[in-house]
Amino acid sequence: MSSYWSLLDCPRPRGRLNRIKRLLGLRVIKLPRQRVVILAATPGHLRDLMAAPESVAPARAVRIMTIWQTIRPGWAGAVDPLPRLRRHQVSLPLRKRGVASITFRLHEPLPLREIVRSGLSALLPVRRMPMPASADIAATGIQPGFLPPSARVGKLPSPDEIRPTDVLLTASPADPGAAGVVLTSDAAQAGGAVLLDAIRINPRGRPDRTVKGTQRLVFGDARSGPTVRSGRLDGIGLDQFSVEMVRRRALVDVGDLAGYQGDPGQAAAILVQVAATGAVLLAPDLQPAVAKLLAPELAAILAEPAPDVTDSVALEVHSIRQRRAALRGHASELVLPRLAAEGFPLLRQLPSVSAILMTRRPEILGPVLDALEKQSYPELEIVVGLHGCPPSDALNAWVARSARPVTVVEVPADVDFGTGLGLVTARSNGSLVTKVDDDDTYGPEHMWDLVLGRHYSGATMVGKGAEFVHLEDRNETIRRKFGNPESFAESVAGGTIMIGRGDLENAGGWRPVPRSVDLGIITRVKADGGLIYRTHPFGYIYHRRAKGHTWDPGQQYFLDSAQFTWQGLPPYSEFGMPLASASV
Repeated sequence: MSSYWSLLDCPRPRGRLNRIKRLLGLRVIKLPRQRVVILAATPGHLRDLMAAPESVAPARAVRIMTIWQTIRPGWAGAVDPLPRLRRHQVSLPLRKRGVASITFRLHEPLPLREIVRSGLSALLPVRRMPMPASADIAATGIQPGFLPPSARVGKLPSPDEIRPTDVLLTASPADPGAAGVVLTSDAAQAGGAVLLDAIRINPRGRPDRTVKGTQRLVFGDARSGPTVRSGRLDGIGLDQFSVEMVRRRALVDVGDLAGYQGDPGQAAAILVQVAATGAVLLAPDLQPAVAKLLAPELAAILAEPAPDVTDSVALEVHSIRQRRAALRGHASELVLPRLAAEGFPLLRQLPSVSAILMTRRPEILGPVLDALEKQSYPELEIVVGLHGCPPSDALNAWVARSARPVTVVEVPADVDFGTGLGLVTARSNGSLVTKVDDDDTYGPEHMWDLVLGRHYSGATMVGKGAEFVHLEDRNETIRRKFGNPESFAESVAGGTIMIGRGDLENAGGWRPVPRSVDLGIITRVKADGGLIYRTHPFGYIYHRRAKGHTWDPGQQYFLDSAQFTWQGLPPYSEFGMPLASASV
């Protein structure tokens, strides 16, 4: 039986810093009197440690040292509260990149995992799913690598007024009184649950436009050498170095798995992790026992013919479809509530989203309302603000037949746009709020992309870049270079902004200005120390008219930056269109 996975043909580390990181890796040095020193090449390696068995060991004094690069100039997080904390100190590099050090001293020992989790918050953003109700999760007897950061690991406290945890993951049956729902590892796999820590493994930092090369993944004995990375199948899966490397590959070829004799769940877990990074996974001959553990959407994509690697846009679309399927079908914070639905049926719902649409032109709303109606994200309400105009008969008819919850709010004409947007937002109910523009194009997966991006980035605000621009008087759509996708950014397109309701209100809400409300809230979020994340650009098209824009550099500005051009709208499924080719 295969006990290891191995990535072959790995590139050697380039540059002095990368060689130092590779040499350092992750080291946990245990000293007398429950003192621990942790040396980590990157903060991501600390996430690896949280999923390792040694992270449940108690510690009283911990020093963490890691090579750190600030996400945005001037940004720094803060350690999460820790019980029994005596004192702590955070030291960050003066420059953009350097060594960060965090020390903790506690009155009484805590599991190392809890201390590392607290320290990570000073280095990387992590945000919980915005839910009006959720379950506490704990694990005993096992150390699953897919646990969300907030989960408790180790011995449960004695019951007080309420049970110690709501959902308990364990290797063997436990006392039913210890939790509302008890899931053994065998029961979870029987429920089709191959789970993934999407905060640790995701496409963040994937440069979709420049990915190239093929990586080979094999299930077999670990091989030594500088061009091989290996790990145990019963471990955490891909480590941080492997995740970063695979993110920068166009393809990962698994080859023939029909003869695989190992544990199906372990093989499926590695495949899911690779798919979530964005590298296009080539696995045409999956063993049925492995395939049935994958989310049906992901299994169907893997069964499709391999994309044409010479068509960079088609390859990118395939990657986006695959990683979206892996994340929404296997991310633990999305799937665990489903597995616990027998005990908590109402907690399986996704975070609710309110799409806020303000317009002075109700006569043009047909296409955007239909696009919102067709969104694949289930928990979506639509709130239409009519700025100084009554609802049209067509709008009233659409509202009457819509399957979505829809609210229409009439805003007086003399109210500025920002204040009006605040009035409309106040009438919404979603835990997440997203702004939609009345004349832009939205693909059916747009809302899902934003929700997933918020989850794995930890950013306060997420959105997409205006890479796809439709020039209406020419009836052409261009794709231009506009920042880096899947990365933290200074801004996103205003018609794609998504932010938690609490974050929006804590930042002061929308500014009462007649225009540039997008810039106003982006500036407020950054001034409050919040981060902005830009997902991939597919599923959103920014429309330019011949006139009527506050910022108007002229049409030639967009034509000069065009990398691809399509007549009409781009013919890709991400925009609700059939696949076809583009002219370059």
